[in-house]
Amino acid sequence: MSFRIGFGIDFHQFAESRDLWLGGVKIPHTKGAIGHSDADVLLHAICDAMLGALALGDIGFHFPDTSSEFKDIDSKILLKKSYELIKAKGYSIVNIDSTICLELPKIKPYVSNMQQTIAAIVNITEQDVSIKATTSEKMGFIGREEGLVAYATILLQKTN
Repeated sequence: MSFRIGFGIDFHQFAESRDLWLGGVKIPHTKGAIGHSDADVLLHAICDAMLGALALGDIGFHFPDTSSEFKDIDSKILLKKSYELIKAKGYSIVNIDSTICLELPKIKPYVSNMQQTIAAIVNITEQDVSIKATTSEKMGFIGREEGLVAYATILLQKTN
């Protein structure tokens, strides 16, 4: 069997009058992330990890922010399309490990829903989706609540 590891990272600025989407779940907050799509940093990092594991480029290559096709797109669609790309290469996901870095809001109440959402799209169990959160201890752009970051690592397994 062949295994491949991928790593993804995504950054977005915060702005008022935007919805905050994380892990495919709308999180109540006074600010949301700015982006061409719904700016879901967690799903974008997972997409990049998947694509990177198989050297298929990155999310910007497959879903460019210069394309009107992807304007305001739900990132769950991007996750599904990224998953279909790795399936077409004969791989499945073993597990996902991720971290979201932001000061507020606290995401613990939403983690289970995010795990369910991601697991359903990429055909794994909720126990195979790890979502953690941390702050930057009030340092930098994250500490000033100007934006957020997500990191994701993924293990893929050859299935055929």
